[in-house]
Amino acid sequence: MAIQWFPGHMTSAKKKATETMERIDVVIEVLDARVPEAGSNPMLREMREHRQRPCLKVLNKADLADPAATKAWLDHFNSQKNVKAVALSCKKPGEAAKIPKLCLPLAPHRGTVLKPLRMMVMGIPNVGKSTFINALLKKRTAAVGDEPAITKNLQHFDLNDHMQLIDTPGMMWPKIAYESDGYLLAASNLIGRNAYHESEVAIFLGDLLMQRYPALIQQRYKSVTDKMDGVALIEAIAQQRGFRIKGQEFDLEKAAMTLLQDYRMGVLGRISLETPATREEMLKTATPNKEESSEDQD
Repeated sequence: MAIQWFPGHMTSAKKKATETMERIDVVIEVLDARVPEAGSNPMLREMREHRQRPCLKVLNKADLADPAATKAWLDHFNSQKNVKAVALSCKKPGEAAKIPKLCLPLAPHRGTVLKPLRMMVMGIPNVGKSTFINALLKKRTAAVGDEPAITKNLQHFDLNDHMQLIDTPGMMWPKIAYESDGYLLAASNLIGRNAYHESEVAIFLGDLLMQRYPALIQQRYKSVTDKMDGVALIEAIAQQRGFRIKGQEFDLEKAAMTLLQDYRMGVLGRISLETPATREEMLKTATPNKEESSEDQD
């Protein structure tokens, strides 16, 4: 199954962001630290590189991610031209406060009363942009939710007398190039639920977790063995939790949602679904999706 999700309002959001890019100094790209490359919108990179704008990549939700994987990603991004990276959790008090100071060296000609530093916050839906904005402003001004695509309009904020923030709607790109990326994003709740089947995503997630984090999975679900694949893992969860439907059959859909929710909420432990090394390996063997992109008016 090739997962694609491009709500109709994102076409307008892209146009507005492209126009605004001309008037800003630094792009702050908020990413989910568990899937930082799969969740990096190639359109954003094209826009900022066209305007030659520096980028600070914020690996949010770092408290949920594997610390070793996060370090590898920071090294990877910090080696790129015109890019700096930092890992944090916007939900932790004070962590977001260091971001503006990290942006100043990226645009040393700005940051005064006469020439305020203009920062545009970008990223795909549900990576925590609104939580990040609220943490910086120390008040709830941006809408926050646990569903992708909450913010749908540009929002301007004065951080102080020499720094300005522009919050943009979460933007996907029209076609996800690799099937595995769609599954990574869906597993991490970064794509609208109407774009995929939870059971298929849970099987993909289960396979990956049993390959990379079997000890964490066995710690959470006691009846699991290291020889299980994603399907067997979901069956084991249903049996262990007593999830049944009429006729006493196991409720595999409920078990699949349990696995997804446990991963998303960090119940399983600190997990990353990709590293620079696994990303490189995936690109060597993956076949790009050939399906035409479709727009979902959700």
